Amino acid sequence: MCYIISLCPLERSGPWKGGKEVKGGGEVKGGKEVKGGKEVQTNAYTDFHHTVFYASCPVDIPGGGGYSNSVFSGGSSGKDGMMPLALDALREVMDAKVETGRLEKERQAVLSEMTMVNTIEYRVECQILSTLHRENRLAKRFPIGKESLIRTWTTDDVKEFHRTHYRPDNVLLYIVGDVDVEKTKRVIEDKFGSMEGGKYEKDIGVGEKRDKAITMAKEVKDTVKSSQSWHFPPVVHQWGESSTDSPLPPPTPNDLQLQDDYDMDDKTLNTLPDHPTPSGSSIRPHIFRHELLRSFSLHLFAKRTVKPIVTVDDFKQSLARRIVLAALQIRLNVNARGDDTPFTFVEFNQLDSPREGCAVCSLDLMAESHRWREAVVMSVGEIRRLGKFGLTEGEMMRYAGALLSDSQQVAAQGDRISHSDQLSYLMETVACGHALMSPSQSYIMTEEALAEMTLSDVNAAATELCEHVLSLGDKEGVTIDGPVIAVACGTKDEGMEGDVPCNEKNLIEAILEAGNLEVEPEEDIVVPRTLVEEDELKGFMADQNPTWEGGRFTDGTPATSPDQITTPLTLRRLSNGIRVGITSTDTESQRGHLRIVAPGGRVAEERLGFKSGSMAVGSRTMQEGGAFAKWTREQVELFCVDHLIMVEINCSEEFLTMDFVFPTTEVGNVGFGKDVQVGITGTEAVMQIVREILSGFQWEEDALGRAKQHFYSSYDSLYKSLEGLSTEKVMLEMTGGDKRFTSVDHDDIDAVGISDARQAVMSQLIPGEIEMSVVGDFDVKYCLDMILKYVGTIPEGTNLEYLESAPKFKEFVALMDKDGDRVEVAMPPAYSVPEVKGLGGSISITLEDPDPRAVAYVSGEGPNKWGYLRDGRNIADLIVEKEGNKQTKFDLQRRRHPLFAHVGLMLIGEIVNRRLFSNVREKKQLTYDANFRFTGFDNIAGGYWLCTVTASKEKADLAAEACVETLVSLGRGGIGSDNLESARRVVGNRHEGEMRSTRYVAEMMSGLQLEGVGKKGPLGLTDFQAMASAITVEDLRLIVGEIGFTEDRFVKAVGKTVKPEGYMEPDDGDQIVRAAPGAGSRDQIVRAAPGAGSRDQIVRAAP
Repeated sequence: MCYIISLCPLERSGPWKGGKEVKGGGEVKGGKEVKGGKEVQTNAYTDFHHTVFYASCPVDIPGGGGYSNSVFSGGSSGKDGMMPLALDALREVMDAKVETGRLEKERQAVLSEMTMVNTIEYRVECQILSTLHRENRLAKRFPIGKESLIRTWTTDDVKEFHRTHYRPDNVLLYIVGDVDVEKTKRVIEDKFGSMEGGKYEKDIGVGEKRDKAITMAKEVKDTVKSSQSWHFPPVVHQWGESSTDSPLPPPTPNDLQLQDDYDMDDKTLNTLPDHPTPSGSSIRPHIFRHELLRSFSLHLFAKRTVKPIVTVDDFKQSLARRIVLAALQIRLNVNARGDDTPFTFVEFNQLDSPREGCAVCSLDLMAESHRWREAVVMSVGEIRRLGKFGLTEGEMMRYAGALLSDSQQVAAQGDRISHSDQLSYLMETVACGHALMSPSQSYIMTEEALAEMTLSDVNAAATELCEHVLSLGDKEGVTIDGPVIAVACGTKDEGMEGDVPCNEKNLIEAILEAGNLEVEPEEDIVVPRTLVEEDELKGFMADQNPTWEGGRFTDGTPATSPDQITTPLTLRRLSNGIRVGITSTDTESQRGHLRIVAPGGRVAEERLGFKSGSMAVGSRTMQEGGAFAKWTREQVELFCVDHLIMVEINCSEEFLTMDFVFPTTEVGNVGFGKDVQVGITGTEAVMQIVREILSGFQWEEDALGRAKQHFYSSYDSLYKSLEGLSTEKVMLEMTGGDKRFTSVDHDDIDAVGISDARQAVMSQLIPGEIEMSVVGDFDVKYCLDMILKYVGTIPEGTNLEYLESAPKFKEFVALMDKDGDRVEVAMPPAYSVPEVKGLGGSISITLEDPDPRAVAYVSGEGPNKWGYLRDGRNIADLIVEKEGNKQTKFDLQRRRHPLFAHVGLMLIGEIVNRRLFSNVREKKQLTYDANFRFTGFDNIAGGYWLCTVTASKEKADLAAEACVETLVSLGRGGIGSDNLESARRVVGNRHEGEMRSTRYVAEMMSGLQLEGVGKKGPLGLTDFQAMASAITVEDLRLIVGEIGFTEDRFVKAVGKTVKPEGYMEPDDGDQIVRAAPGAGSRDQIVRAAPGAGSRDQIVRAAP
């Protein structure tokens, strides 16, 4: 159940208390305590134009109480609905009192937030948005505001702002959930009907402000925002498209676009003028250089009007644009990614941004500094090619088919789409003026529109999307009203850019060169309908004769039958040794997730004598490659596109993992309606890919080159990030400099050759050592059949030669030959983390950066995810042994359960996070955010815990000490029943919610049959909630006692920025500080899913 109140003002009100970030889940929880409803999640965020307050809660109040009649159609008899209580909390937004004490707490939180969020990534985003919106007030009005103003706001200032904007006539209320509409209307009237909009108007002069706002809006006609509410300041744009008939208005007496100079303007932003081109268009360039940037990036934009989708033709045109966007993105990432491609990342998109009042067409790329010009010319030239010649017939059919399959999957989700996703869709639809359609209605419309769509329709959309690039060509005859906006970001060391540094002149020349590049039409690539022909498959079956065997486990679960399908999990082994786990669920309709886990990871590099970093670089090489047997990389990647399959290959400290997301229906279809030619199912297609990766993968030098470049960039970025550098230094201290637990450096990257990468990775992909987990909306029997045919026919000795030739093979691995023909590999026991040498010490870390920032860490030794300590002993076993006869039979039953330590550690993590939030932020006001986490190894004995706190440079050391104080207090037995109950609810609800995700279930299933993962088995899924409910306060105190939260077992670290030598302060007064992308519950850039209708945004969430 989700509710939202959306208001127009530019700042949130202090009294609404937001929650802390929940790591791993992506949600923000906490905030206002709703009486009788502690499972309510509340928070708030602010963007350019709105403040949004939301509450998400279950249908019924646990235990009852409150209103006498449930307003929910699905509510249980005798229980009361949560809606009245949640709406009470939302009403407090407008009834809030601004108290001095509360204001000071929020002031300190926001000031701490300003330093925390000011990462180099966001400074780049500041430059981008300030250039993109240079002609309007958005370039100068970012959500977090100015530090000097934040420091001087009084309670009267906040009250005036609150009473001006937090009014009933400026509120939109959205409610999504299993509700009875008429009853809901009555509750809304009961809660909000008595509010008086004009209660404070006379005291604060709202009438005069309203009149001035209306006058400003009339100066530029009525903009979309100002027509909705006078609280919106009017914002107009220079459109980067043809024939908009909407020129930028002339200067006005009110300077509504904020084009005049103001004392507090950031003088470092966007100082270059628009540059006219020979073709009659213009380019708005901006160059941003910084000490913390180590590579080149280009961001090329054109602003377009938001086109409401209200007719069939509107919808058809929107589909054509989506087909074009898909085609260009694939061209850039597949076809243009040859042997020596200059860019390391490239993305082209156009998304509506109702928060900014425009749609933005964007090209974003990253490249090595010395190859910046090649990257610009190649990527912009590819856009020119598409705009000039359009798509091929094959491309149109491919991406139209993928679009239809995707729409069908969403429609199949039906009412299983989360309320929060439905709410976001509703808000975007209303803001953009689109017609609201259900997923099933959208699918029907998509099928009808695609059946009538022609190649000329799609190519007309291609010309429209690419017209800003075509307008740069001298002979194209295309003109647009506004500028093409180009923001280039790079290192301060221009020498890294080679003979042609990226300055204003050279950047414009490179873009114009691409705009006039001679290009040829794209040629179609022949894409296979299947990777394994039927005759080949019959041959594999005849040669190998695969069979099923029963599953075996380490958590005490009896072995399973090889020929029975069981619920909720079917767990078996193939005759070649591959462990298989399957479960069917319709929580994600027509979708599935497959995960392959191979024990080893980076710890295997030393264990088997491979070069340091070879496993990590090798896994990325496999990700960058993709040629199988007779198929090229381009053919395989387009096969995945046709069948909507996504592949992700990663290497951690302990595992090589491969994740596959796939549809479970027929995909890769050709044609529509009665003329459709049905392809194979996504389930069969993904099994073909798995087979080829394990037994037919082709290793390519160009893929290795791209993988190395990825690691070079990652390493350089890490050491130019305060958080990244500090975390790296902490881990080096904790592990004694063990490279397997830290990032791969340049020397190690350089040393890895193609043979090193191949041997390291393939030595782990031996059938008898890997496990495959498959979760999805499919028939289990059909899935088992596909696995048997495609995966079961992989010979059991596949890739064994790579392991046998490992330098330390004879020392660490024993081969056993059973019955003359069965080869099994016996790996040594799970690796243990290195002993920490610096316990009780502290580290000081500095990073050159002109802006003041700080981060503090407290860390120490801990168990792995299942309770195993570095010496191999298990926390649960130690507790049972030490407590002896004091334990009841129920204590023993609980503590001997394989889930005891795992669930106990999760509960402790949640309790620590809540304590940190309460003590370090709320009580001591030292930080905006603090969090705690365990490393959570599965296959490695032992682990670490890490407490991270962000603060100002002046308060960083105090914040670290406050974290120490919190942890020591916990170690002295400071856990109460209320702490446990709160943590129990959060952990249980999070697990229940995430079990609706196929990826989460696949991750939970990984390791169930791996011998090296002790205590993990089927009970890990079936008994989780029961164990969370059974654990006691005494259990948690005993676990904490075994971990040892005492100061002599801590490692403390504080990282601070220092000004570079010779740095001169710019004379621009107060800096505009905004937030870091991906900051979770704080200022962030929110990226919507493709097709969701919004682009990257600055969105400011409540502390």
